[in-house]
Amino acid sequence: QVQLVESGGGLVQPGGSLRLSCAASGSMFGGYAMSWYRQAPGKQRELVAGITSGGATNYADSVKGRFAISRDSSKNTVYLQMNSLKPEDTAVYYCNAKTSFWSSWGQGTQVTVSS
Repeated sequence: QVQLVESGGGLVQPGGSLRLSCAASGSMFGGYAMSWYRQAPGKQRELVAGITSGGATNYADSVKGRFAISRDSSKNTVYLQMNSLKPEDTAVYYCNAKTSFWSSWGQGTQVTVSS
């Protein structure tokens, strides 16, 4: 498996932006499918965005047009650029790496959208 470390969370006003980063250990990053999930208090963890090893992306309807996922294999890092943030985006955001054999999670980073 792989170790994942998220960063970039924080407090932001509605309409603001944040960029989350997830750094992965190991040398096989290019072969992992990477995703961002989030979990708000009292709610189930939900998929926010995903990117395959080939670069194909998918997004939850609630974030389409506002969030963008990308990956930099030279840095073993996946990013989530979040624009036009809304209070309902407030959650702990988790990074996930997956292959056919295993799935690994980061520890999460808190994003709070509030005025």
